[in-house]
Amino acid sequence: MSEQPQFSIKVDQNKFLPEGGREVHAIVSVESAGGAPAAAPPAAAEVIIIDHSGSMTYPETKMRSAIAAAQTAIDTIRDGVYFAVVAGSNSASMVYPSQTVLKRADAETRREAKAAVGRLRAYGGTAIGSWLRLANELFEQLEGGVRHAILLTDGKNQHETAEELDAALSRCTGRFVCDCRGVGTDWEVAELRKIASALLGSVDIVADPQDLVADFQAMTEAAMGKNVADVALRVWTPQTAKLRFVKQVLPSVEDLTGKRTESGPQSGDYPLGAWGAESRDYHICVEVPPGEVGKELRAAWVKLVVPGPAGTEPQVLATGNVLAQWTDDEAQSTRINPRVAHYTGQAELAEVIQEGLQARKDGDLDTATARLGRAVQLAEEAGNDAITTMLRKVVDVVDPATGTVRLKKKVDKADEMQLETRSTKTVRTRKGEG
Repeated sequence: MSEQPQFSIKVDQNKFLPEGGREVHAIVSVESAGGAPAAAPPAAAEVIIIDHSGSMTYPETKMRSAIAAAQTAIDTIRDGVYFAVVAGSNSASMVYPSQTVLKRADAETRREAKAAVGRLRAYGGTAIGSWLRLANELFEQLEGGVRHAILLTDGKNQHETAEELDAALSRCTGRFVCDCRGVGTDWEVAELRKIASALLGSVDIVADPQDLVADFQAMTEAAMGKNVADVALRVWTPQTAKLRFVKQVLPSVEDLTGKRTESGPQSGDYPLGAWGAESRDYHICVEVPPGEVGKELRAAWVKLVVPGPAGTEPQVLATGNVLAQWTDDEAQSTRINPRVAHYTGQAELAEVIQEGLQARKDGDLDTATARLGRAVQLAEEAGNDAITTMLRKVVDVVDPATGTVRLKKKVDKADEMQLETRSTKTVRTRKGEG
């Protein structure tokens, strides 16, 4: 028995604009909570993609840990879920089953799959686009339902062109969600982030191969908790308004603006992937024409939608309004909504960390110091203790309140990559706020 989540939308904003004001900001919080038990679990498929290129042999614990992690993930897949395991090197190949089909999980297929994974050996190169294309071919066998992949690699995408990877991502976008993990420190953060972003998944570093088992188990458990597929945020704006951006800001910063698909007059859909019982926050900015003092306008109408049966309209799960009202009361119009301010700072935090680390790599130490100092300041203000801890492994903090720092002369590569990878992870409240 599974539960169909009940969705709700809450909008946080200061709707008041000064005379001549145009820009409306709002935080749209979407929450899903367990509802009444459903008659049967929703259709679902899981594909585990394991890098078995030659570099996985060093250290030898890497391949061994990857195998153990994949076997743990297989054990975590619930009965009835379709699944497959793919091996990736210069090309993609089936590990289990041997044919390009999905198998239903039960005691026997899990035992067979774990045995097949145990026979994996490392050789060859890395061509991630081919891995994704095979996963997509497998997912095409499931009509609707929750489709999730785990992708593990330890290296750069050296054996296909950037254009080939882009073409694969274009083909896979909207077809399944993919969580990406880099093991060790010889892979490219930007490359895996690009894949995860396109496929609405997460990206993280597993510096120590021995941590793979716990990470794979957590990802698979989370995937098994998803029971609503292909959720989208539909945003309508007035004819005279312009939607400036839509960004996810919790649990991580992700710009969804470029992922829009038109859904009707003055309306567009932004993909949110699959959902279980969870909450996420989105920052919406709308530019509206100035109105008269006292006039109130609906600047945006947001809906949470999922596809309906073939030939029918999408199902609306929840709705909310973003408002604008013009005032000559300066106290009203200059008050910044604390949640808007908080997430604006979190988005800047991710940006300055990535800029600072890139400047450090480029040898521009002044820029690196300034950007990472600003990051320390923003993390302190936001109460983002996890990011603060990671920053302190890269810089010596003199004064967190002013962002005064000194670059450390020696930084462990894993610490630097961890900061870069997790720079987009956010927290919900500032220090001292409930």
